[in-house]
Amino acid sequence: METKLEQVSHLARHLSLTGLEAKLDELLNRATEEQSSFLDFALKLLSTEVDHRNYQNLVKRLKVANLPITHDLQQWEDEPQNGISRQQLSQLQECLWLEHSFNLILMGPSGSGKTFLAAGLCFEALQKGYKACFRTMDRLNYILKMKDITRSAAREYDHLTKMNLLVIDDIMMFPMEKKQAVALFNLVDYLHQRASMIITTNKSPDEWAKVLDDEVLTTAILDRLLFKCEIIKLHRTSYRLDHRQSIFA
Repeated sequence: METKLEQVSHLARHLSLTGLEAKLDELLNRATEEQSSFLDFALKLLSTEVDHRNYQNLVKRLKVANLPITHDLQQWEDEPQNGISRQQLSQLQECLWLEHSFNLILMGPSGSGKTFLAAGLCFEALQKGYKACFRTMDRLNYILKMKDITRSAAREYDHLTKMNLLVIDDIMMFPMEKKQAVALFNLVDYLHQRASMIITTNKSPDEWAKVLDDEVLTTAILDRLLFKCEIIKLHRTSYRLDHRQSIFA
């Protein structure tokens, strides 16, 4: 015959309360030690399950987000005249700008921290419960090219349209075919006022027309990106070159 503890564990499993089931013994022991009231104990049970589900959801969203390995903004090195202050960074980390569908354009030379900063803000958004993902322009270009051909690309494109935040890393790094450039405009146009975007680029907006070879299309894309947008110009020297590693000591 099942004990009451086994019965509760069985019911928790039946209701898919996996977080509660895993910590049931621990919660019961703590409640006994602290002489918790029934209400406090019930609150702790439900909080444990909610925390577990939130964590599992974060793990899933992190997997889909496809962030670079390094994205911890605690490692951001403050430097004079870098282009963004610690106070401004803290404000961005609060993610309130996502509620108003603001965009960010991070401009700067290679190694100035654009990708790290964008990935870090994407991570902050994920932690706060937003749907966010990170895509390189190379990957996005592939999705735009293949979305009408393969189901996997179509699913990924559909997923991007449902984001609260989409990061596009190294936009306009390489020339784009006209069809993909039009598809990029359609994506930006769809997300306009529905979601936020973080764009990283080593080219100023007036150079984008040369990459797309279409001034009208470039103007249309920029018109939507810049409507509600903060442009941050990073000036630091290349982190990779400053911290270059050598085989020989």
